[in-house]
Amino acid sequence: MAVTTPITTSPRSTGPAFGATVLGTPRVGPDRELKRATESYWAGAIDRTELERVAARLRSDMWAGLRAAGIDAIPVNTFSFYDQMLDTAALLGALPGRVAHIADDLDRYFAAARGTAQVAPLEMTKWFDTNYHYLVPEIAPHTAFRLDATSVLDDLDQALREGIAARPVLIGPVTFLALSKGVDGLSDPLTRLDDLVPLYRELLTHLHAAGAQWVQFDEPILVTDVSDETLDRAARLYRSLSEQQVRPSLLVATYFGDTGGALDRIAGAGVEAIAVDLVSGGLDAVTGSDALGDTLVVAGVVDGRNVWRTDLDRALARLEAVRAVAGSVAVSTSCSLLHVPYSLAAETGIDATLSSWLAFGDEKVAEVVTLATAVRDGAESIGAALSDSRAAAGQRSADPRVRNDTVRATVEAERRHRTRSTPATRRRVVQQQELGLPLLPTTTIGSYPQTTAIRVARADLRAGRIDGDEYTARMRAEIAEVVRLQEKLGLDVLVHGEPERNDMVQYFAEQLDGFFASERGWVQSYGTRCVRPPILYGDVARPDAMTVDWFRYAQSLSAKPVKGMLTGPVTILAWSFVRDDLPLADTADQVALAIRQETVDLEAAGARIVQVDEPALRELLPLRASERPRYLDWAVGAFQLATSGVADTTQIHTHLCYSEFGDVIGAIVDLDADVTSIEAARSHMEVLDDLESVGFDLGVGPGVYDIHSPRVPSVEEIVDSLGEALAVVPAERLWVNPDCGLKTRGTDEVVASLTNLVAAAKQVRAELS
Repeated sequence: MAVTTPITTSPRSTGPAFGATVLGTPRVGPDRELKRATESYWAGAIDRTELERVAARLRSDMWAGLRAAGIDAIPVNTFSFYDQMLDTAALLGALPGRVAHIADDLDRYFAAARGTAQVAPLEMTKWFDTNYHYLVPEIAPHTAFRLDATSVLDDLDQALREGIAARPVLIGPVTFLALSKGVDGLSDPLTRLDDLVPLYRELLTHLHAAGAQWVQFDEPILVTDVSDETLDRAARLYRSLSEQQVRPSLLVATYFGDTGGALDRIAGAGVEAIAVDLVSGGLDAVTGSDALGDTLVVAGVVDGRNVWRTDLDRALARLEAVRAVAGSVAVSTSCSLLHVPYSLAAETGIDATLSSWLAFGDEKVAEVVTLATAVRDGAESIGAALSDSRAAAGQRSADPRVRNDTVRATVEAERRHRTRSTPATRRRVVQQQELGLPLLPTTTIGSYPQTTAIRVARADLRAGRIDGDEYTARMRAEIAEVVRLQEKLGLDVLVHGEPERNDMVQYFAEQLDGFFASERGWVQSYGTRCVRPPILYGDVARPDAMTVDWFRYAQSLSAKPVKGMLTGPVTILAWSFVRDDLPLADTADQVALAIRQETVDLEAAGARIVQVDEPALRELLPLRASERPRYLDWAVGAFQLATSGVADTTQIHTHLCYSEFGDVIGAIVDLDADVTSIEAARSHMEVLDDLESVGFDLGVGPGVYDIHSPRVPSVEEIVDSLGEALAVVPAERLWVNPDCGLKTRGTDEVVASLTNLVAAAKQVRAELS
């Protein structure tokens, strides 16, 4: 329903000063309450009223907790049923036209996110360099933007009724359009920016009338290599919004990097406050600025992306440097707390020493309030907290678990052997002789549905209701069923289905020295998908083989090749909370050494194909182009170190997901994997153009259907996708596979989809013959 609040003409008021805030909050609930409620709604087990009741309670609990902790400016409208970019598309009337026929607004919203049997979902990709995924809005030349602020105003109304000093948070228009996809001939969605100005002006008027004194616009795109033209557009837009007389005060929030020259442009546009990330950089831009004047700088000195305790001395030094040049300063997290778990209090299995090094969401809020106290009352007012901070830092650096000299020496020695000596074209010949696969071989990415029986077995093992032998027997039964299913379907290369793995990173972290796997450290990856990133606190070593027994059993059940399945070093880092006391390049090589040892053991156990997944290769790509070559050098080197210990006859596969691959296409070539499977279904095979542009001549399996949607693709759709692929990739190098693992799908969906996949491959194979 569109907004009907009358527009008033009262003069603008200056928002109240504040000293302690956070830029955003998690929304899934400390025990994933929203996940369960949303999935129940999708299944028809609860109605919309109950879903909204759960959401309202989660919002209320979060706001009350922040207020009780001492936060004096609380972000609202940070809640979402799925994704904040999708929320913004709904706010601006920019949902794709293919869902317009769905009458219920919430069902229409979820259809854009997940798709239906008849409707394809929006594409999904990474949110900057994080492990959060956002839905990519589609903007056409004819997209008729129309404001519907009902959800934003309802959220604000609930907060104000509960006595919350509420600051609505919105994705800024520059970031929204910069991250959208142009369709129907629109090459650059930012050319539509002027069309959004009236909507945002109207929205500010409505928010002011509803009682908002501050509004936050998130513009993380400004920390990337945006053009001067884009900076000019951003400055004009915020100048236009600032000149509006009936509005709340404006906070433009940047995060994930250094604002560079964007800081002065936005400060000069007349906004009242700017948030800067002083953890990822940005201090020089602030201290060197001559445009801040009386602008409030919201200083992000508490890391919103990682879990380490804040060095309070260092944070205070940064705050003092900012206070010397800014009109005033408030203390904040560097970004939204969406990216860290809720609270350390839920971690009952952690030892006290390691716990003293960490800070989850609640603890970070307390750090913000502590630092704000110091800014207001002087450092002496937090003397005890400073002493505790220094003690924890000293204890961490001296702990023997942090350093392993044997690992460091072995890594140094193995770095000399990080590449395979035989070219890929020659390897392909001997591998085909070894494997004897047909044209267009079919396979799956790795995981199969995690059934209720699997989850019950895992819970029974944790609770001590069954022993390790019984758990192994149950997992073997699941593996046998998955192998039987694949043979029945007619797949050419099999997997064991990974029933024993709770998560593709956590499974390995639980078996490697140097990691701590949390019990309740949930964070949102996308929609209702939550993960528990492990915490990497020390040098990494592999005490024992991690996957060999499972592989050996699966391979014993079939004459067809079964892939050994591993997660690559870059992905293990990207999906963990990493150390802040050692360069990532060094840690990556330590993890790569452990994976290298595992690949060699798998080969010795009979694996003819080993897949080392790197779905997060692009995820860690620095936002600034000048920093990317160094990252890609060590990321590629780590993968090569992990995979170069096997014979030429052993085929190395890798899998990459949800990214704009153009930025890393050269690195994909340099990985030197014999076969690369890539998520391509939602992007309609666009990645193949990138591959063609660099003369990619290795095996490739562009995903032929989207596993993140419940839709079952028809044989005809998959045949069409293969036709698109064959226009770029010779049949001798093309593999046929879904675009990701099948863990989150139902068994019936999987069987139907794979049946059609195999049929499509056979049809195209016959046509080629």
